Amino acid sequence: MHNEAEDSGPSGYAAARLRLLTEEARSGPPRRTALADLTDDWLTGLFTAGTEGTRGVSLVAVGGYGRAELSPRSDLDLLLLHDGSDPQAVATLADRLWYPVWDLGLALDHSVRTPAEARRTAGEDLKVQLGLLDARHLAGDLGLTASLRTAVLADWRNQAPKRLPALQELCAERADRQGELQYLLEPDLKEARGGLRDATALRAVAASWLADAPREGLAEARRRLLDVRDALHLTTGRATDRLALQEQDQVAAELGVLDADALLRQVYEAARVIAYAGDVTWREVGRVLRSRAVRPRLRAMLGGGKPSAERSPLAEGVVEQDGEVVLARAARPERDPVLPLRAAAAAAQAGLPLSLHAVRRMAATVRPLPTPWPAEAREQLVTLLGSGRPTVQVWEALEAEGLVNSLLPDWERVRCRPQRNAVHLWTVDRHLIETAVRASAFTRRVHRPDLLLVAALLHDIGKGWPGDHSVAGEVIAKDVAARIGFDHHDVTVIAALVRHHLLLVETATRRDLEDPATVRAVAEAVGSQGTLELLHALTEADALATGPAAWSSWRASLVSDLVERVSAVLSGDAPADPEEAAPTAEQERLAIEVVATGAPVLSLRAQTEPPAEPSDDPEPLGVELLIAVPDQPGVLPAVAGVIALHRLTVRTAELRALDLPDGVEGSVLLLDWRVAAEYGSLPQATRLRADLVRALDGTLDIAGRLAERDAAYPRRRGVVAPPPRVTVAPAASRHATVIEVRAQDAPGLLFRIGRALEDAGVRVRSAHASTLGANAVDAFYVTGPEGAPLPGEEAVAVARKLEETLRG
Repeated sequence: MHNEAEDSGPSGYAAARLRLLTEEARSGPPRRTALADLTDDWLTGLFTAGTEGTRGVSLVAVGGYGRAELSPRSDLDLLLLHDGSDPQAVATLADRLWYPVWDLGLALDHSVRTPAEARRTAGEDLKVQLGLLDARHLAGDLGLTASLRTAVLADWRNQAPKRLPALQELCAERADRQGELQYLLEPDLKEARGGLRDATALRAVAASWLADAPREGLAEARRRLLDVRDALHLTTGRATDRLALQEQDQVAAELGVLDADALLRQVYEAARVIAYAGDVTWREVGRVLRSRAVRPRLRAMLGGGKPSAERSPLAEGVVEQDGEVVLARAARPERDPVLPLRAAAAAAQAGLPLSLHAVRRMAATVRPLPTPWPAEAREQLVTLLGSGRPTVQVWEALEAEGLVNSLLPDWERVRCRPQRNAVHLWTVDRHLIETAVRASAFTRRVHRPDLLLVAALLHDIGKGWPGDHSVAGEVIAKDVAARIGFDHHDVTVIAALVRHHLLLVETATRRDLEDPATVRAVAEAVGSQGTLELLHALTEADALATGPAAWSSWRASLVSDLVERVSAVLSGDAPADPEEAAPTAEQERLAIEVVATGAPVLSLRAQTEPPAEPSDDPEPLGVELLIAVPDQPGVLPAVAGVIALHRLTVRTAELRALDLPDGVEGSVLLLDWRVAAEYGSLPQATRLRADLVRALDGTLDIAGRLAERDAAYPRRRGVVAPPPRVTVAPAASRHATVIEVRAQDAPGLLFRIGRALEDAGVRVRSAHASTLGANAVDAFYVTGPEGAPLPGEEAVAVARKLEETLRG
């Protein structure tokens, strides 16, 4: 091949090139290298023939050709480097090089420069500098080429603090113009985010010695995109990087891939690796540049020495350090199967990225969760899904290291799966996450935000299976919901939401809503008011996550009209009064002790699930905190405030008056709560009781203590949660007014609610609070001072005042 190209001139090179490109036995990296070698030999021959007696000149390959990565229709990027001693001879040589290339119809990007000119141009043009980073000597004065390479690399490393931010901006602008390769139906393999240009940018960052990309899988991802581009060039005969729909089947066949969908899936997976590597790398660049800017000032202030990065706790085993979420030093992933979900939820709630090192450590060492999942794991998943936009980057980090597939094995079938529908903006997996993001804004509209968020995650899970995806999805959703620990009733609701997630929008836009049979059919399918409420929110979230063409005010009004009509049919399901359960022996014992002593008593009892294996430790579910208190004003805010001061998270809370045994006089309030430590160990029961006594007699300033702590340790809140919503439930009870609160869970939330209700002069007859992920869903049965339900206008005013307090 070498001799043929050299002896026969351009026609010999052309024939050898054609044979190479039509040789089925050779493809991928070997063919690209062979094409570069063949082109090197030909150009070297042209150069040698044209430089008789000429000194101080060399021919240099730059850019993709410099990396010896020639696709069939790639440009030849060439630099004719000279020392400036004989410009006329160099001009003549350039003509002898460029014209034969043009005569063959090959694209050529060429320049003629001295080393000083090349460095000056690189300093002015970032794209030129990136090309020179891959400079490779072809022919002529090797010393000239080597000295330029050395100088260009030294310039790049010296100027990196200024040039890298410019390169990052260039990548971001390109992403805005071209979109994300991993979601586009007709992607540009080179220019889109996660494409070949981004891979080249990561090489440039590595060359700066300032930071490096995570290398696992990166070379393979680049190779995959280059292979697809080669096949695209061969099947179209054009120098194109856009993988158009009409060419995808041919390209798949050229690569021996099953079909166009399988091809796109491979392209998306490669792009995802490159895009994630870019996110991690640019974060590291930013951190290094910030530390370089801050360190001299700190050294001056501290008198030298390297300051240690500040670490602030976010959850058990999880801390924030230097703008990332990392594992605490005491974290033990191998003994804590909930840790990945806890770390992910904490990161998403704080609006921070998960550290690459932390994710990799958890992926390598964490034990699988038992089946069904412990309660904490389910709650952390719901918190992660309900965190809004930050959920996306955290989910991508888990997925990059295989943690999502280990948590949800069914996810693999929808991962990177294309949707050949112009309405859809995303692949199936990203659409599911986008739906959860959209649903997180509707958590105040529903009584069970946890069911809404999990249904959002699973509603299209059946698209990885043959047949109707809603029918297949119902089966999968049942299995997944049971595996992650929902009870039978909740599993049934989630499965129904997945099965019917298209029912409302399809009925509203395709059926006659005036026909009672239409409304009755929907009511029969939905079954209950609660499911209808959830389905309405899921329908809107699904449509908004699909794309702008899938939702409009017209569609929204049609769906709302249908929901009103169906609700009227289902309206016989009025909520009943809460059941008054008979007290247990333990509760009765505490109540009698309260009557005897006139002081509060409490007990702490750990709740655990049996271990998955005999050698394992039991899984902690939290602690049952049982408190009995003499009936008096201010009990709810006092207990909730003490719990907040001791950094306990409330999972569920019940407050009710207790029926005492015959012959025992007095009135006792019972509070039965499940709590867990935010991080660290649980407080001692004696300390909790002592603080509760002080809170009830007014000597413990809870509000002041909480304010001081918040000022000293402000909680990082990355999530912009939906505003709290307080409503009066109509006809919910004959004996009391029911005020419902839906809000973002936060330390001291129940304390603030309880104090606001006390200030409003109402009495809390019973309370039912639950934390579903990051959402608090609470109901308070209140009466006036005389024990009767509040008049309508007064109830609305109390609710409005409470909502204003929580928003303030």
